[in-house]
Amino acid sequence: MRTRITELFGIEHPIVQGGMHMVGYAELAAAVSNAGGLGIITALTQPGAEALAAEIARCRTMTDKPFGVNLTFLPVAREVDYPGYVRAIIEGGVKIVETAGNNPAAVLPPLHAAGIKVIHKCTSVRHALKAEAIGCDAVSVDGFECGGHPGEDDVPNMILLPRAADELKIPFIASGGMADGRSLVAALALGADGINLGTRFVATQDAPVHQNVKDAILAANELDTRLVMRPLRNTERVLKNAGVDRLLDKERELGSSITFPDIMDEVVGVYPKVMKNGDMDAGAWSCGMVVGLIHDIPTIAEMVTRIVEEAERIVRDRLLAYTGA
Repeated sequence: MRTRITELFGIEHPIVQGGMHMVGYAELAAAVSNAGGLGIITALTQPGAEALAAEIARCRTMTDKPFGVNLTFLPVAREVDYPGYVRAIIEGGVKIVETAGNNPAAVLPPLHAAGIKVIHKCTSVRHALKAEAIGCDAVSVDGFECGGHPGEDDVPNMILLPRAADELKIPFIASGGMADGRSLVAALALGADGINLGTRFVATQDAPVHQNVKDAILAANELDTRLVMRPLRNTERVLKNAGVDRLLDKERELGSSITFPDIMDEVVGVYPKVMKNGDMDAGAWSCGMVVGLIHDIPTIAEMVTRIVEEAERIVRDRLLAYTGA
């Protein structure tokens, strides 16, 4: 299956693994890339530029296929050495970078000078058009269903993707609610050039997270996510748990007077407790509504093959039949 995204990134299948905190390590990225998709290491999971350089090198021992690095520009509790991370990416020979959060314009010149393709995550058409205007090579269009930060417009992918297709000239992938071959066919039909999977890749045998995390995803359904930090206009979709309930109670009690320090216990330092220790009630961690479509924990190789084969079967046996061909 060839699309503008497979051509741009030199990959076999139009399937991308998005950056995920405390999940996007070398072993996950390599497994996705070896399966024919695009695996991505999450830069800010690493404590510094030297550690990122080592993780990139480690990934190279696991795959000879293209892989990328996610670089997210968001308010964080510690100062981030972004120039150092950019140097590590360039010196590591990485040729694909996924940016997210704030405007990536400052890092585009050095990345492009090094021959690196940049795909920026966007939650609205206007942001996608801005990414196109500043020179991003592709965008990931994230619908309201997505885990993590869906933005503040609340537009689902059935509307957002065709709107993006109407406006954009550069390739784009669909993110949010993507789980299987049906997702891939639907995204392509709506104008996207591929799909981005996050939560679905966590629920795999290759994901380097605690088994409790995978089991929680498997046990959840589409009604089990919550939106937090809406009063701060930093909305995040997370899986419901006791920590999230505490956070939402604070939001209700404090209303518009709430500040970030009020909820720090439920959002800062949570990921190591959840992803490494398996403490599922520690606080808020990103999870998409797609949990309602996740019913097993396969290897990534099995899952990617299944997605592609299912997509091809849907087109061949179902959609073509409607045309009378």
